Amino acid sequence: MLERFYPDEYRDSAYELDYERLYAAGFRGIIFDIDNTLVPHGAPADERSVALFRRLHGIGYSCVLLSNNKEPRVKPFADAVGAFYIHKAGKPSPANYRRAMERMGTQAQTTLFVGDQLFTDVWGAKNAGIRSILVKPIHPKEEIQIVFKRYLERIVLYFYQKERGKRA
Repeated sequence: MLERFYPDEYRDSAYELDYERLYAAGFRGIIFDIDNTLVPHGAPADERSVALFRRLHGIGYSCVLLSNNKEPRVKPFADAVGAFYIHKAGKPSPANYRRAMERMGTQAQTTLFVGDQLFTDVWGAKNAGIRSILVKPIHPKEEIQIVFKRYLERIVLYFYQKERGKRA
């Protein structure tokens, strides 16, 4: 039952992924969450995020930022990193994940999703048939509704890691 929330991969940071290896494996588009995935909640794009997107574009990726936030939060970040964006995305609904793939010209098999939340980011990507990579939140400061979800996420991640241990 909890498997519907399990990511395909669980990593420490979006900045530590081997994007070249993933490109060689056939992935061409990446959908990113912003807050606590790329920068602390509410922070503007920083040098590290700008450099990451420059690197991704150099590899050949197309990228979309998919956020449940409003446009005044998402657009400046997207402009700074040079990515498409979809605001008020309604995650975990798969509709805007599909819209993001249309924007990038990719299919589910050639698209990755990178985010920090199981019940919005990962679940939505799974519902859209996209490979999901869960990353640890960048910063502990979060909105109250997310704090409550983190307690439930810990339970799911406990069983996810226990299950992975059995398969290893």
